[in-house]
Order: sequence, then structure tokens, then C-alpha cells
Amino acid sequence: MKSDSLGQLILTGVPGKELDAETENLFRRVQPGGFILFARNIESPPQLRKLIDDLRSLSEIEPIITIDQEGGRVSRLRLIGNEPPSAQQLRDKDDVDLVRRHGNITGRLLRLFGFNLDLCPVLDISFNDAAENSLRGRCYGKTVEQVVDNAGAFNEAMRRQGIASCGKHFPGYSAATSDAHYQLPRIDRRREELDRNELAVFREFLDDVDSMMICHGWYPCFEPEKTPATLSRRVVTDLLRNELGFGGLIMTDDLDMGAILTGYRLEETIRLAIAAGNDLVMICHRIPEIENAHRILGTLPSDQTDRALASVERFKKKIVPPHEFSEAAFRKIDNEIWDLRVATLGEKRAKERSVEGAKRSPVELF
Repeated sequence: MKSDSLGQLILTGVPGKELDAETENLFRRVQPGGFILFARNIESPPQLRKLIDDLRSLSEIEPIITIDQEGGRVSRLRLIGNEPPSAQQLRDKDDVDLVRRHGNITGRLLRLFGFNLDLCPVLDISFNDAAENSLRGRCYGKTVEQVVDNAGAFNEAMRRQGIASCGKHFPGYSAATSDAHYQLPRIDRRREELDRNELAVFREFLDDVDSMMICHGWYPCFEPEKTPATLSRRVVTDLLRNELGFGGLIMTDDLDMGAILTGYRLEETIRLAIAAGNDLVMICHRIPEIENAHRILGTLPSDQTDRALASVERFKKKIVPPHEFSEAAFRKIDNEIWDLRVATLGEKRAKERSVEGAKRSPVELF
């Protein structure tokens, strides 16, 4: 496989709200397989669509354009519109039709801007709504059945609008007691416990999500030595790919998170991530490093990179083009988001920032 195609294995962040000459040249050289956008990239509806059009135009192969648009505090597009209710708020309302409505709206909203993948649904179970494990407000249920029903309704409705989905965070942050944005959580779950709970959810979505994101948690039941799931062949290949039989795209969570940065250099991270069985490596914030990542990928065994490239290519065959953009179309969808907030929270609460939305975490918004 030619080295000039190896950029397809990189999912990169974008520095700002428009492409400067240096960044454009970098992206043209590396040809990343995809781009992930954050709050730093969003100023107005026309600006956002132009940025996405520019990213597509410099890509020789149609790129993945993705974002975290879950609802609640993890809703990047609330910077230019209304904030959708969170998964927990929808869960507490106990009306699956509202969840389905949320998926439909989210799909149309993302398609309008030119996104083709949403990094959701969250498939973690909430064992403790107040836990400091990055999941606050983001879980669709407290039981396997509740998550499957609610996340399934959102997922199906969004995919029907032409937006691919990503189940996360495999094999589950539910029992984590710390936040992987800062450090590597140790998750002391027996395999039997995982099978009854976290993995029971993921099994239900193996044929219904287009991709899976691997989390930065250490599971001693799979890896006796301290190893993030992201970099574990036992988790990514032996468990997800071979035992469970997942055939879609597999990606790392952001390799710029503390759980990885505190323990691994970039070269080791890329090498271990691809060897573990990931197809895409995600570098959200150290954007100049994607050139180095591209070089490292060129040193890896060709059987590993060929496997990953084939998976990315299969995923991209399903990408659909964006809808034509207009501000009027955006305003219509944004009004629907407001109506969904009211239906979920009531008029009074809808006018207030949700508790989880008000506590903006810098990690989630840069």
C-alpha cells in the first residue's frame, strides 16, 4: 500500500474557524481520512458550512467530517443555536418518541452543515449519575434495557437522515471513578460483570452502528499490565473484532487526552493503536503532529495498515453528500430543537441552561 494513502488512518482536529495557508498545506500533504470539529471551529452557520466545504475541497478522497453532537453539555452546535436536551434528561422524561425525535433532528442538522458522522450514541450505562467519570448527563439509561431502547431509538432515527453513528465508549466507562481526560481510569470489573452489563449493551448494537470508539480505560480482567483499552489488542481485536464480530470502523478516542499523554510518546501510541486493531487514530489538538503521525504510520507492518485502510474505505463507501445549506433551513431545525427542549423539560426549565450545560468543561469545549 502506498505511503501517500496512510493519511486516511488519521482523524484530526482543525485549528480555527477558517483554514490558514499553513494548515491548508499541511492537510493537502497528509490527506487525513477525517476531520473532527470543536467549539473553536464554530462561529456562525455560514462560517461553519464554509469551513466544512473547504475541508472537503482539499481532500482527494471524500473525508469523514465528524463532531460530538450528543445533546446537553456535549453539543458543539449549541454555540450557534439551541441546546438539545441531554441523554439523561430524555431518559428521565421516559418518552422514547422524544428520543427518536432528537435523533431525527440531529441527523438533519448535521447533514445540513456537511457532517457525515456523529460521535454518538453513548452506550455507557449510568451506575451513578454523579460519578466523576466524564459521563455526567450523557447516559441513556441506568439499565441495559433502558440504554438499548433509548440509544437505539436515537441511533436509528439519526442514521435514517444519512448520518453515520459511533457507539462509545467501548468496552464501557460505566464503572470508572476518574476522568480519562486527565488520567487513566482503572476499571476493576470481572469479565462476568461486563458480560451482564456493559458488553450486553454493545452486543445489541454490533450491526446497528457504523463505527465504535475505544475508550482510554484500563481493564485488568483483559490486561494484567497497566494498558489503556485503546492500545490493547485483547480488547480491540480479540474481543470487539473477533469474539463479538463487529465489522464496522474502529477508532481510538482522542489520543491527546491525559490518559494517553501521561504514559506514552506519540510514536509508541500510534504503533500500539494500529497493532491493537484500530482503523483510525484520533489526534484532536496537537494538529501539527499529524505529519509525524503520517511518518510513523509509514514504518508499520503493511498487513496492519492495509487492514485499517480497507476498513476506512468500506466505511467511506456509505458516506452521503450534504444537503444544500441555507440559513432558513438551519433556523427551522433550530426551532425544532427548542420545541424538543420544551417537550422534554417544560417551558420554564427549557429557558434555563441545564445544570450540565451551565458547567462548561474546558476539556469538552476546546
